[in-house]
Amino acid sequence: MLRGILIAFVGLAAWAQSPERITVPLTDPGRPVTLEAELVSGSIIVKGYAGKEVIVEATTRGGGREHEGRKVPEGMKRIDARSTNLSVEEKGNRVTIESDSIHGATDLTIQVPIETSVKLGTVNAGEIRVEGIRGSLEVENTNGKITLLNVSGSVVAETVNGGVTVVLDQVAPDKPMSFTTLNGTLDVTLPPTAKARLKLNTENGEVYSDFDIAMEASKASTQVSDDRSKGGKYKIKMEKAVYGTINGGGPEYRFNTLNGAIYLRKKK
Repeated sequence: MLRGILIAFVGLAAWAQSPERITVPLTDPGRPVTLEAELVSGSIIVKGYAGKEVIVEATTRGGGREHEGRKVPEGMKRIDARSTNLSVEEKGNRVTIESDSIHGATDLTIQVPIETSVKLGTVNAGEIRVEGIRGSLEVENTNGKITLLNVSGSVVAETVNGGVTVVLDQVAPDKPMSFTTLNGTLDVTLPPTAKARLKLNTENGEVYSDFDIAMEASKASTQVSDDRSKGGKYKIKMEKAVYGTINGGGPEYRFNTLNGAIYLRKKK
């Protein structure tokens, strides 16, 4: 069995039309896992399961535009020979996944042990979805939604164009969390006993909650920057966030959206 470092380059042209599957053995299957996955285009789906390996499936979505206007020779058919150019590395229970495919988007479906922390990122043409794990979750998308379901631990979730939906079964004590989007709704469900200080900010939306929130007196903070000596500007920025606590307060949970509503739900 391979231990230490595992590097796999997958993506032979003959396999490009079906999912590519890699099973990654862990250095120490009894310890928690850290998963890092970065894509330029495509979706990342992570699911916790009762196994002791990391299983990666990758599929390339062809854009199709590059074929427009090209004539297929008579009696022949076009064969899609795109590659995921997938790289997987494991060292000390840390699994790193990257793809530099330039043809279409690469979609990843990854099964991990339940005790796994993740750091995930994609930019275009996909979503990020995580289900059923316990650990630290750091998730960043640019043009797509983020969905984290039945997870436990701490969350930092950020996207630009898309909603953020999170259902936490348990929260890590004394750890701050952050939920951010520019254009989209924040919909976060917390355990009924969660203790937190809330910072809630939406420029063009409403805030809804079934928690009993003890609101703090409004005290908008002011940020001043002066770059006139460098040819810049003198700028004053007023913060419009509101603050409150649930269950007596605790670490700060930040909710920030420009165009969208905030839903803070109590898990039933």
